[in-house]
Amino acid sequence: MVRAKCWILKKHFEGFPKQSDFELKEVELPPLKDGEVLLEAAFLSVDPYMRPYSRVYMKEGDTMLGYQVAKVLESKDPTYRVGEFVISQSGWTTHAVSKGKDLSLLPSSWPGNLSRSLALGTIGMPGLTAYFGLSEICRMKPGETILINAAAGAVGNVVGQIAKLKGGKVVGCAGSDEKVAHLKELGFDEVFNYKTVGSLEEALKKASPEGYDCYFDNVGGEFSDIVLEQMKKFGRIAVCGAISQYNNAAPKKGPYVQMPMIFKELCMEGFLVTRWDSRKEEGLKALLKWVEEGKIKYHEHITKGFENMPAAFMGMLKGENTGKAVVKV
Repeated sequence: MVRAKCWILKKHFEGFPKQSDFELKEVELPPLKDGEVLLEAAFLSVDPYMRPYSRVYMKEGDTMLGYQVAKVLESKDPTYRVGEFVISQSGWTTHAVSKGKDLSLLPSSWPGNLSRSLALGTIGMPGLTAYFGLSEICRMKPGETILINAAAGAVGNVVGQIAKLKGGKVVGCAGSDEKVAHLKELGFDEVFNYKTVGSLEEALKKASPEGYDCYFDNVGGEFSDIVLEQMKKFGRIAVCGAISQYNNAAPKKGPYVQMPMIFKELCMEGFLVTRWDSRKEEGLKALLKWVEEGKIKYHEHITKGFENMPAAFMGMLKGENTGKAVVKV
């Protein structure tokens, strides 16, 4: 019998998550049935979406949701062989039994010199979010200017690098001088620390006096209210996340979007990357190629130890990570 350690949601988050909202448990897994696979986690992902999704899709006592890269230890499904690595939606657990429907094999062309953890980041869901959000929602053209907030995060840094490959001018902002320096290394044209500028409005105007054609929004809230006023006519806005609002105990009121939307004739669209599941292979192939060619650089914030999952999650929500936040078991 295999015993698995798992982090459960002991109590729904009220405001910012606390260590006491989680509980570490140990469970005994049942023997495999036909069509099932036994997995052992190698890397686990912590992502902003887990905060709002936990309220919608989880009940207290459930194992925390999330993706992991896992090794097949035993298999009664011919699709998955012992020793292969898969992407699984098993959540925060060291071992899991899967029926195979929520698994996908790492690409057969995965280079030996790349960590498999990248399948949770640049060459995984965050990278695909950047790829399709930029191409399908922003529809960015060469010579246009794009603004990206939370630009040093798992999604934002990939958006900026793809935008540069497409011939765009890229403006990014982040919450520390170290992150700003990182964005400069990635080739962003203009970057600033939103926490230290005297006026966000003036910082945005200085970075692009003519305004913005595209806006890739990971933050929402007051920041986005200010950006709307600086969009160019017919600008496109991809609403990917709203991390500034995830931990609010109660909804906050702010300026209304209708006036700038009308007079600038803007297109604002929210999206989930699962919309393009049928094109996942297209996106992964492009991202892997760009990484191999050195056209997209990656940075990971690795936390070691399964026991540190809650700390890694809360640190990510505080913006402590540069690039993708990953836990190595």
